[in-house]
Amino acid sequence: MPKPPSTLALNKRTRYDYEILDTFDAGIALLGHEVKSAKRGRMSLRGSFVHIRGGEAWLTNATVAPYEKAGRLDGYDPTRPRRLLLRRAELNRLIGKHEAERLTLVPLRCYTRRGLIKVEIALARGKRVFEKRATIKRREDERRMRSAGMR
Repeated sequence: MPKPPSTLALNKRTRYDYEILDTFDAGIALLGHEVKSAKRGRMSLRGSFVHIRGGEAWLTNATVAPYEKAGRLDGYDPTRPRRLLLRRAELNRLIGKHEAERLTLVPLRCYTRRGLIKVEIALARGKRVFEKRATIKRREDERRMRSAGMR
């Protein structure tokens, strides 16, 4: 029986700031010591985003802390852009929707599946302030109903 994927990093803020329309799973090109560091949970997706450059998808501003036991890593940049590995058909679909509908590409979470590190990315539309307020109100109402039903 296969193990469920374990989450390495989560970007909680995206579900608050964006309306998620579609999700994709992508591999990520990491260096050897970055893989070890990410698998130990020393990765952050806060403030990161995906952009298309030269027909490829790149994860920008994701932080992977240097692996402690890797020795000296001169010139290592923890927030360097990392290439996302997608099939050509998925990439073309992403590029088309990104440009035609003016949607944003954001990473939702980073996880492992069968020993490989994957990133779940989403096509999203930014929420306006009043939509964010409505989300907060709905969440608070649900919380109140749950607590009233438990008493």
